[in-house]
Amino acid sequence: MATIKAAILGFGTVGQGIYHILNEKREELRNKLGIELEVAKILVRDTTKERVPGTAHLLTDSIEDVLSVKGMQVVFEAIVNEEPAFTYLRKAVEYKCHVITANKVMFAKRGLELQELAKKNGVFVGYEATTAGGVPVIKTMKNILLVNDVSRIQGILNGTSNYILTKMRAEGWSFDQALSEAQMLGYAEADPYNDVSGQDAFKKLMILSALAFGEQPNWADVEVVGIDEITSEQVESATEQGLRYRHVAEVEKYPNGKICAKVGPMLVDKEHPLYPIDDVFNAVTMETNYIGTLTLVGPGAGMYPTASVMVEDYAEIIGKRAGFVVSI
Repeated sequence: MATIKAAILGFGTVGQGIYHILNEKREELRNKLGIELEVAKILVRDTTKERVPGTAHLLTDSIEDVLSVKGMQVVFEAIVNEEPAFTYLRKAVEYKCHVITANKVMFAKRGLELQELAKKNGVFVGYEATTAGGVPVIKTMKNILLVNDVSRIQGILNGTSNYILTKMRAEGWSFDQALSEAQMLGYAEADPYNDVSGQDAFKKLMILSALAFGEQPNWADVEVVGIDEITSEQVESATEQGLRYRHVAEVEKYPNGKICAKVGPMLVDKEHPLYPIDDVFNAVTMETNYIGTLTLVGPGAGMYPTASVMVEDYAEIIGKRAGFVVSI
């Protein structure tokens, strides 16, 4: 049986999730794919810190060390910022490795470039995990776009903001109270700026725009408004009117070809598909010409939702190379 060697770049929450799932699903993946997968290297900044027992021998702080492994074919990337992630993935692609990323910051800005480079080198890029965590919005949209045109996308793309707005409504909490609870539960970072300001949702929206329309609006033209100015009084007033605050990221392509996007709080009524989406759940609504309006809902973040879709990307890539479809 052939063995495929893989590397994990970044070994925080998501990277460890990938490692655990690949080990737990090893036999099942072997039976379905007819291939043995071996994690051969894990790239970290500090090689003296063994985050998962039994992995010390796999740790390296050198991308050259990773790519020098004979038989290296798949690179899972779970680093936070644009760099050095893009440089690492570009090198991996040039070494003819398939790459699978969860890095929304990097992919929003460099995703089209990376996919073009991968195409030239005959390898695939998996990026389901960059947007909406465990919600299979990327693969679903890819399938839809084979026949349909998507004209507009609306989404709740940040679980932290959605959790805060949910608690402000359901519990009558202030923004600060809800944020503190979100941080205590691990939904929000110690510095929650990217979540509550809308920047996280904005990056994900740009990834969806690139997929749906083949391009993005000028980033400077996109209005991005956070939720930190919403008061408990405003939430209470909206509730009395049968409305709910949702932090909505929206992009639309008009008949003249112009693409417009915005991110900000929106009041929605019971008829709106995003009305029932509470807590840390994400949702994406797509308006298409043949299917009509389609809404996908699921967990937006966390070790296993994000890591699992990355492993699914791996199975899909290997299946494509072998000429068959794999579901796990």
